[in-house]
Amino acid sequence: MQVTETLSEGLKRGFTVTVPAAELEGKRDARLKDVAANLKLPGFRPGKVPVSLARQRYGAAVWGEVMEQTVSDAIRTVFDERGLRPAGQPQVDLVSGQDDDGKDLEFKVESEILPEIKVPDLSGLTLTRLKAPVAEAAIDKAIEDIAKRGRTFEVVEEVRPVAKGDVIAVDFVGKRDGVAFDGGTAEDVNIEIGGEGFIPGFAEQIEGMSPGEEKVITVTFPEDYGAAELAGKEATFDIKAKQIKKPVDAAINDDLAKQIGFESLDQLKDLIRKQIEGEYDQLSRLRIKRELLDELATKTDFEAPANMVDAEFQQIWARVEADRKDGQIDDEDKDKDEATLRADYRKIAERRVKLGLLLAEIGTKNGIAVSSEELARAVRAEAMRYQGQEQQVFEFFQKNPQAAESLRGPIFENKVVDYLIELAKVTDKEVTPEELSDIPPADI
Repeated sequence: MQVTETLSEGLKRGFTVTVPAAELEGKRDARLKDVAANLKLPGFRPGKVPVSLARQRYGAAVWGEVMEQTVSDAIRTVFDERGLRPAGQPQVDLVSGQDDDGKDLEFKVESEILPEIKVPDLSGLTLTRLKAPVAEAAIDKAIEDIAKRGRTFEVVEEVRPVAKGDVIAVDFVGKRDGVAFDGGTAEDVNIEIGGEGFIPGFAEQIEGMSPGEEKVITVTFPEDYGAAELAGKEATFDIKAKQIKKPVDAAINDDLAKQIGFESLDQLKDLIRKQIEGEYDQLSRLRIKRELLDELATKTDFEAPANMVDAEFQQIWARVEADRKDGQIDDEDKDKDEATLRADYRKIAERRVKLGLLLAEIGTKNGIAVSSEELARAVRAEAMRYQGQEQQVFEFFQKNPQAAESLRGPIFENKVVDYLIELAKVTDKEVTPEELSDIPPADI
């Protein structure tokens, strides 16, 4: 095999590779012998099919197989011998030899390579682990929310205006340009004053009505309303107020806890406390990981492969565009033009690629790996996210090993992060839950 370097610019490398025709033909002939030995054809005993017949029937397919394997092996050899690691799939252009015509195989291969990554001195890492105590008020609020969900409604006998927190039954007829539209008429519909889930402005205009009172209100349907013919349109509703009901929260006692499967109110409170602690622990982990990555980012002094940055940026930008389409834009991004936004998010993409490469290098050099048991647990956890479809998810991962492998990356990264946190000097600091959840943006 003859190799000539044709490109060496930054992380870009290019080579022209020539493989002698005789080598290809030898591989082809050996493969055809294997094919012939396993062919079962009428008139021939097993293993006695002539190679010439196998070549006549399967020569083109075998040649293609040999070509593909030879190119793959040659590329691996070229990069391995030079100590280079391709950053992604190399680009290959065949020049000659692709046909079984006796010519040498010649192809060009170009690829970006992974940079040389020197693991920085990690002995001086200093991190702060934020801790927030669980306040009794947070537990009480959770209990109150449970009592609210278990509330009942009692009829208000006195005739009075409906107020916030009340539920009122109404009949209504929706009209566009004075004509009732389909789906806009209903009777005895319960509307919670001050609640959510109805057309904006609807409940607000009903507030203050008394049973038996009638009124015409005007509302504008949201732009993203489910019925396209009404989305963004103005409509009127003829309202007839009927019965008012007042909510009565369930009493907070052992009976409330027993209604939802607990032995006592104290047991319910203990579970809520553990749940809140778990949420705080996750936030604490997220904060210390962010601090660690920010510190590591200052130590990444290598160039990131452009193709990896491009791929990461495309994923980020696709999410940004989807959010913008849904009207979800971060406050700091609202006044930026698209060119500025693209530049900012490209810096984030570059940061992520560099940190990913650095973490991978740290993990590899310290023998960190993802076991088959850890991967299996991740698959089970993923399946549990789809209640009622667990078996289908398991079967999907069994039939698509590459999908299961996609779970390996996050596990590996978290193991490396755990290793680095253990290595660092960590100082615990008590903060409020609000301070804990106020996650700052990444340092770009």
